[in-house]
Amino acid sequence: MPPHTSVTVRVFTQRFSSTPKGARLARLLALQQLDAWGLPYGSTPSDTAAALVAELAANAVTHGRVRGRDFELALTHSGHVLRIAVSDARGDHLPCTTVVSWPPDSEAGRGLLLVDALATRWGVEPRRCVGKTVWAECALEAETS
Repeated sequence: MPPHTSVTVRVFTQRFSSTPKGARLARLLALQQLDAWGLPYGSTPSDTAAALVAELAANAVTHGRVRGRDFELALTHSGHVLRIAVSDARGDHLPCTTVVSWPPDSEAGRGLLLVDALATRWGVEPRRCVGKTVWAECALEAETS
């Protein structure tokens, strides 16, 4: 039988206004929280998480916005995995989890290509009450646990 190893699970959850300013604040606070958890600013895991949070929050603000409703960011750091989840109020507008390539001159549509490239895995889940959650997981280096 393998030895039992304990894993500390850290969770950060915060709601933000569904505005571009709210999306920027989500990215900044996520980086601050990751630094507090030992994933320093400018490290590969921090930079990857920043890009994922920025994209998911921007999508929530752009495509998932419902007037008067916030979006929520949740970070879960457990062992060598970071899960980033962004929930918004629009459950009727689900992103396609099959990423297609876009024409090189297209001005939009590359965000989920970025998520697909950076995340170990990602997906979409309906929320119990209203809306949806788009999540992404990324593997962390062994020395950052």
